[in-house]
Amino acid sequence: MKREFWKSAGLHLLAPAPGGWLAVTPAFLLAYLTRPEIHPVAESCAAEVSLHERLMDDPFRAVTEAELTAIADPDVIDNYRHLIALRDRLADAGTVEGAYLDIVRRGEVALPLVFLDQLVHVILRNALAGVTDPLRLRAAEVLFREQRVSTDDGRIMLADEEIVDMHARTGRMSGLGQLLAESGTPVRQVTLDVLTEANKEIYWDRSDRFDTVIDLRFGEPALDALARVMETWLAHLLGLEVRIEPRPKLEDADWRWHIGLDREATRLLNKLYEGRSPGLEEASRIIGLFRMTILETGRVIERVQGHPVYLALAKSPDDRLHMKPHNLLVNLPLRQAD
Repeated sequence: MKREFWKSAGLHLLAPAPGGWLAVTPAFLLAYLTRPEIHPVAESCAAEVSLHERLMDDPFRAVTEAELTAIADPDVIDNYRHLIALRDRLADAGTVEGAYLDIVRRGEVALPLVFLDQLVHVILRNALAGVTDPLRLRAAEVLFREQRVSTDDGRIMLADEEIVDMHARTGRMSGLGQLLAESGTPVRQVTLDVLTEANKEIYWDRSDRFDTVIDLRFGEPALDALARVMETWLAHLLGLEVRIEPRPKLEDADWRWHIGLDREATRLLNKLYEGRSPGLEEASRIIGLFRMTILETGRVIERVQGHPVYLALAKSPDDRLHMKPHNLLVNLPLRQAD
């Protein structure tokens, strides 16, 4: 049965486009104008209020440099510059997916990360529309929401960074919130819900709360679920058919290509590829390894044809994970036409 999830992604504000992508609409752009960084407050100057009102009437309207510099608050000017840059990319591409691909392919990931994460959120909401497995949806959150990682007791527990931080700031420091915010708290005290095969149906009623936890250990269903999400990501955006398998370790005497799925994983994979062994502490930061087979071999560069591509996720030294899903799109060993 088809279930609703991630209403906060904004899918309802967009329209269907050819190929299953999402067409940009005025309603989608208006949602950005209601964000607190943009919406005027009591202290806003007349120029800021006037510009906001004009954009609310027509979110595609051109904005002049004079209109921006007339705003008194320089932070608001910067916010508008970022928003207009994103708005123009969306309008030029016509679709959310097309705009996202254009941004990451040009290597201009200078937009605020929150904008990129929001685009990934709604793209995945579209691509995963028919998914009925809540574990796959929770694993997909890793692509657009930063995670806090705990590796106590041999488990690899991922909880939403914003939720963990909220627990810390509000003093509600119990169970997994405390475990992930501080070191040394036993896993047996977990009180937030760890999503498993047995209880995964609880996800449907709280998908927009981002308050469930997954165990990403090898052999656990969440790691396989993440592999399926990455397959869908590549199929939806590139039309590329791949098979991704979690692996317990990386062993390949003829290793040809790898992709780090975050900054730390990229650094560690490069180090391994160059024959430099990381120390035990560094190696322990790798929390997910995958072997990807590109089934459409004709699209692969000659040097990698017939060989797998290795993927990795790694936590940062301060136990965070911020995946960069665009790495999967721009670092593939595909022929130039792709």
